Amino acid sequence: MLKDKKLVKRVVKIAIIVIAAIALSAGGTWLAVNRVVRPPEVPDIPVVIAPLDLPVAVESYANDYTINDESEYEPENDYDDELPPPQLMQLEERRPSFFTFLILGLTEGNHANTIMVAAYDAETRQGYIISIPRDTRVDFHRTRRKIVNAYPVGYLGGRGHDGGIERMRHEVSTLIGFKPDFYISVDYEAFVRMVDAVGGVELNVPFHMLYDDPRQNLHINISAGVQVLDGQNALHFSRYRLGNNRRQTISDYQRIEHQQQVLAAVVRELLTPASILKIPEFSGIFIEYVNSNLAIGELTWFANQFRHIGGLEALNFYTLPTRGTSGAPYWYELADEAGILELVNRTVNPLVRNITASDLRIVR
Repeated sequence: MLKDKKLVKRVVKIAIIVIAAIALSAGGTWLAVNRVVRPPEVPDIPVVIAPLDLPVAVESYANDYTINDESEYEPENDYDDELPPPQLMQLEERRPSFFTFLILGLTEGNHANTIMVAAYDAETRQGYIISIPRDTRVDFHRTRRKIVNAYPVGYLGGRGHDGGIERMRHEVSTLIGFKPDFYISVDYEAFVRMVDAVGGVELNVPFHMLYDDPRQNLHINISAGVQVLDGQNALHFSRYRLGNNRRQTISDYQRIEHQQQVLAAVVRELLTPASILKIPEFSGIFIEYVNSNLAIGELTWFANQFRHIGGLEALNFYTLPTRGTSGAPYWYELADEAGILELVNRTVNPLVRNITASDLRIVR
């Protein structure tokens, strides 16, 4: 059973948020009566953000920390307790009615395999989602300097989920120049149920995806061509990277594209009238599997906004620009500073000024 649950990890987690938002919006009338439907207030951002009080070392880290994936990852055995310089963002620097989010998909091994930064501009009614490759190198002194390792580093030492979220927000800020306002973390087990609840999603599978990993009880077998995939196969489509005997191997960037295709297909199904009848089921999944620092009334406000922004046409998907890999032994994806500045300032930047290179902490 535990191994079965670990299958649910490389999924497009933002689909859960969209589903939950639509589900919550159905109760908008009742919530409005109770005067809780409201736009969220951007959290106060102090001039100095105190560093996290992380332990210097956790002896059990190398023994307990596992990564359930077919990639080259290995456990870390040490890490630093230094966080990036304080983010000097004042509220008067903020763009009005502009909200930013950190979206994480967590595995049972306390690992954030899927990382996204999203923004919603309530004035233009446009949404932006930037996927961050999990192997992106961050400037911290630990054995594995990948952004994917930020959550477990913060989780260790008794800090738990809150510590993992805060660490990830800090490390993401070194790549994009600001700390996201809100977070949404998702248990991937919900994804299969949601896709099944909408009756499956239609996708064009580019080739026969065939992969078996008995260690994880993972068996992917999806024929090529346009077809409707159920929840389990949609998950496999989102997760697939390496085929048997290393055939039909795709890059992590292609896998991100597949995840975004699944997301678009799920959203398309959610916009159909039939999905309204399944709101109670969607709502139950949201309550059980999603954690966020947004209140129910605030999520409902975003749900109502989503219903008016034009569906998929108002959602813009991107991937954080990189400039290649470092190669063996760690295979870091190296962040492209110029490309990041251009993309962030065009999409998710919440400030009235441009993010500059001095706001980033990127290994050049």
